[in-house]
Amino acid sequence: MITTIIFDIGNVLIDFDWDGFIHRLFPGADHTFYDKLNETVWGGGRWDRLDAGDEPEQVLASLINYSPDLEKELRSIVENIGDTLKKRPSTPDWLKSLKTRGYRLLYLSNYSRYVMKKNPEVLDFLPLLDGGVFSCDVKLIKPQREIYECLAQKYDLIPSECVFIDDLARNIQAGKDFGFNVLQSVTPEQIQRDLNNLLEKEGK
Repeated sequence: MITTIIFDIGNVLIDFDWDGFIHRLFPGADHTFYDKLNETVWGGGRWDRLDAGDEPEQVLASLINYSPDLEKELRSIVENIGDTLKKRPSTPDWLKSLKTRGYRLLYLSNYSRYVMKKNPEVLDFLPLLDGGVFSCDVKLIKPQREIYECLAQKYDLIPSECVFIDDLARNIQAGKDFGFNVLQSVTPEQIQRDLNNLLEKEGK
Protein backbone atom coordinates (compact mmCIF):
# COMPACT_ATOMS: atom_id res chain seq x y z
CA MET A 1 0.00 0.00 0.00
CA ILE A 2 1.24 3.49 -0.86
CA THR A 3 1.55 5.66 2.25
CA THR A 4 3.98 8.37 1.11
CA ILE A 5 4.25 10.50 -2.02
CA ILE A 6 7.63 12.08 -2.78
CA PHE A 7 7.74 15.03 -5.16
CA ASP A 8 10.52 16.60 -7.12
CA ILE A 9 9.76 20.33 -7.31
CA GLY A 10 10.86 21.74 -10.67
CA ASN A 11 8.47 20.69 -13.46
CA VAL A 12 6.42 18.72 -10.94
CA LEU A 13 5.08 21.26 -8.43
CA ILE A 14 6.30 24.41 -10.19
CA ASP A 15 7.30 25.21 -13.76
CA PHE A 16 10.96 25.56 -14.71
CA ASP A 17 11.04 27.41 -18.02
CA TRP A 18 14.70 27.53 -19.02
CA ASP A 19 14.17 27.87 -22.77
CA GLY A 20 11.68 30.70 -22.39
CA PHE A 21 13.96 32.42 -19.91
CA ILE A 22 17.05 32.52 -22.12
CA HIS A 23 15.04 33.56 -25.17
CA ARG A 24 13.52 36.42 -23.18
CA LEU A 25 16.91 37.39 -21.77
CA PHE A 26 18.71 37.22 -25.12
CA PRO A 27 16.07 37.75 -27.82
CA GLY A 28 17.02 37.25 -31.42
CA ALA A 29 20.21 35.28 -30.81
CA ASP A 30 21.01 32.43 -33.19
CA HIS A 31 20.92 28.70 -32.46
CA THR A 32 24.70 28.49 -32.13
CA PHE A 33 24.61 30.98 -29.27
CA TYR A 34 21.81 29.17 -27.46
CA ASP A 35 23.51 25.80 -27.95
CA LYS A 36 26.78 27.08 -26.49
CA LEU A 37 24.94 28.68 -23.58
CA ASN A 38 23.12 25.44 -22.83
CA GLU A 39 26.32 23.41 -23.00
CA THR A 40 28.10 25.86 -20.71
CA VAL A 41 25.39 25.92 -18.06
CA TRP A 42 24.15 22.33 -18.14
CA GLY A 43 27.14 20.37 -19.41
CA GLY A 44 29.87 18.88 -17.30
CA GLY A 45 27.99 19.09 -14.01
CA ARG A 46 28.88 22.77 -13.59
CA TRP A 47 25.41 23.97 -12.55
CA ASP A 48 24.95 20.85 -10.42
CA ARG A 49 27.51 22.28 -8.02
CA LEU A 50 25.09 25.08 -7.10
CA ASP A 51 22.40 22.52 -6.28
CA ALA A 52 25.01 20.59 -4.29
CA GLY A 53 25.60 23.59 -2.06
CA ASP A 54 28.60 25.37 -3.61
CA GLU A 55 28.59 29.15 -3.39
CA PRO A 56 27.13 30.95 -6.42
CA GLU A 57 30.38 32.84 -6.94
CA GLN A 58 32.25 29.55 -7.29
CA VAL A 59 29.72 28.21 -9.78
CA LEU A 60 29.75 31.42 -11.81
CA ALA A 61 33.55 31.33 -11.94
CA SER A 62 33.39 27.75 -13.24
CA LEU A 63 30.91 28.74 -15.96
CA ILE A 64 33.01 31.72 -17.03
CA ASN A 65 36.15 29.62 -17.04
CA TYR A 66 34.45 27.22 -19.45
CA SER A 67 33.16 29.98 -21.77
CA PRO A 68 35.00 33.23 -21.06
CA ASP A 69 33.49 34.86 -24.15
CA LEU A 70 30.05 34.52 -22.53
CA GLU A 71 30.95 36.16 -19.22
CA LYS A 72 28.44 38.99 -19.54
CA GLU A 73 25.61 36.62 -20.49
CA LEU A 74 26.48 34.13 -17.76
CA ARG A 75 26.48 36.85 -15.11
CA SER A 76 23.05 37.93 -16.33
CA ILE A 77 21.74 34.36 -16.14
CA VAL A 78 22.96 33.83 -12.58
CA GLU A 79 21.58 37.20 -11.47
CA ASN A 80 18.15 36.60 -13.00
CA ILE A 81 17.83 32.83 -12.54
CA GLY A 82 14.74 33.21 -10.37
CA ASP A 83 12.82 34.23 -13.48
CA THR A 84 12.98 30.64 -14.74
CA LEU A 85 10.44 29.60 -12.09
CA LYS A 86 6.69 30.02 -12.09
CA LYS A 87 3.90 28.79 -9.85
CA ARG A 88 1.55 26.05 -10.99
CA PRO A 89 -1.96 27.16 -10.00
CA SER A 90 -3.11 23.57 -9.57
CA THR A 91 -0.43 22.60 -7.05
CA PRO A 92 -2.01 23.70 -3.73
CA ASP A 93 -5.35 22.03 -4.40
CA TRP A 94 -3.61 18.87 -5.60
CA LEU A 95 -1.52 18.64 -2.44
CA LYS A 96 -4.51 19.40 -0.20
CA SER A 97 -6.56 16.66 -1.84
CA LEU A 98 -3.79 14.12 -1.30
CA LYS A 99 -3.42 15.15 2.32
CA THR A 100 -7.17 14.75 2.79
CA ARG A 101 -6.83 11.18 1.53
CA GLY A 102 -4.27 10.48 4.25
CA TYR A 103 -0.99 10.43 2.38
CA ARG A 104 2.28 11.72 3.77
CA LEU A 105 3.79 14.23 1.33
CA LEU A 106 7.54 14.84 1.03
CA TYR A 107 9.85 16.58 -1.40
CA LEU A 108 13.22 15.49 -2.82
CA SER A 109 14.63 18.25 -4.97
CA ASN A 110 17.85 19.43 -6.54
CA TYR A 111 17.57 23.05 -5.44
CA SER A 112 19.91 25.77 -4.15
CA ARG A 113 19.40 28.32 -1.40
CA TYR A 114 20.57 30.96 -3.87
CA VAL A 115 17.73 30.21 -6.29
CA MET A 116 15.25 30.01 -3.41
CA LYS A 117 16.18 33.54 -2.39
CA LYS A 118 15.80 34.76 -5.98
CA ASN A 119 12.16 33.64 -6.16
CA PRO A 120 10.82 32.50 -2.79
CA GLU A 121 7.17 33.00 -3.70
CA VAL A 122 7.04 29.94 -5.95
CA LEU A 123 7.60 27.71 -2.90
CA ASP A 124 4.64 29.00 -0.92
CA PHE A 125 3.10 25.51 -1.01
CA LEU A 126 5.86 23.99 1.16
CA PRO A 127 3.79 24.22 4.38
CA LEU A 128 1.37 21.76 2.79
CA LEU A 129 4.12 19.12 2.72
CA ASP A 130 5.31 17.05 5.66
CA GLY A 131 9.01 17.67 5.04
CA GLY A 132 11.68 16.64 2.61
CA VAL A 133 15.26 17.09 1.48
CA PHE A 134 16.85 19.83 -0.60
CA SER A 135 20.08 18.81 -2.30
CA CYS A 136 21.92 21.95 -1.18
CA ASP A 137 21.33 21.11 2.49
CA VAL A 138 22.85 17.62 2.30
CA LYS A 139 25.53 18.29 -0.36
CA LEU A 140 24.12 15.52 -2.53
CA ILE A 141 22.17 15.64 -5.78
CA LYS A 142 19.89 13.30 -7.66
CA PRO A 143 20.48 10.79 -9.15
CA GLN A 144 23.08 9.91 -6.49
CA ARG A 145 21.74 6.98 -4.49
CA GLU A 146 22.89 8.61 -1.27
CA ILE A 147 20.29 11.39 -1.49
CA TYR A 148 17.49 8.82 -1.72
CA GLU A 149 19.00 7.03 1.28
CA CYS A 150 19.15 10.33 3.15
CA LEU A 151 15.44 10.95 2.64
CA ALA A 152 14.52 7.37 3.55
CA GLN A 153 16.55 7.46 6.75
CA LYS A 154 15.26 10.89 7.80
CA TYR A 155 11.61 9.83 7.49
CA ASP A 156 11.94 6.10 8.19
CA LEU A 157 10.56 5.24 4.76
CA ILE A 158 9.72 1.80 3.43
CA PRO A 159 10.52 2.26 -0.30
CA SER A 160 7.80 -0.09 -1.51
CA GLU A 161 5.22 2.08 0.27
CA CYS A 162 6.38 5.25 -1.50
CA VAL A 163 5.80 6.72 -4.94
CA PHE A 164 8.45 9.09 -6.26
CA ILE A 165 7.60 11.67 -8.92
CA ASP A 166 10.24 13.43 -11.03
CA ASP A 167 10.46 14.92 -14.51
CA LEU A 168 13.91 13.52 -15.41
CA ALA A 169 14.36 9.93 -16.53
CA ARG A 170 17.73 9.53 -14.80
CA ASN A 171 16.24 10.51 -11.44
CA ILE A 172 13.24 8.26 -11.99
CA GLN A 173 15.54 5.32 -12.73
CA ALA A 174 17.58 5.99 -9.60
CA GLY A 175 14.38 6.11 -7.54
CA LYS A 176 13.22 2.84 -9.07
CA ASP A 177 16.59 1.23 -8.36
CA PHE A 178 16.22 2.35 -4.75
CA GLY A 179 12.90 0.55 -4.51
CA PHE A 180 10.38 3.37 -4.89
CA ASN A 181 7.33 3.15 -7.08
CA VAL A 182 7.96 5.85 -9.69
CA LEU A 183 6.08 8.16 -12.05
CA GLN A 184 7.51 10.60 -14.56
CA SER A 185 5.95 14.05 -14.77
CA VAL A 186 5.39 15.49 -18.25
CA THR A 187 2.42 17.84 -17.76
CA PRO A 188 0.36 18.79 -14.69
CA GLU A 189 -2.72 17.05 -16.06
CA GLN A 190 -0.83 13.89 -16.97
CA ILE A 191 0.95 13.44 -13.65
CA GLN A 192 -2.15 14.08 -11.58
CA ARG A 193 -4.04 11.54 -13.65
CA ASP A 194 -1.24 8.95 -13.51
CA LEU A 195 -0.83 9.35 -9.77
CA ASN A 196 -4.54 9.01 -9.15
CA ASN A 197 -4.65 5.85 -11.28
CA LEU A 198 -1.75 4.36 -9.30
CA LEU A 199 -3.33 5.22 -5.94
CA GLU A 200 -6.69 3.80 -6.98
CA LYS A 201 -4.94 0.62 -8.07
CA GLU A 202 -3.33 0.46 -4.63
CA GLY A 203 -6.79 0.72 -3.09
CA LYS A 204 -6.57 3.76 -0.85
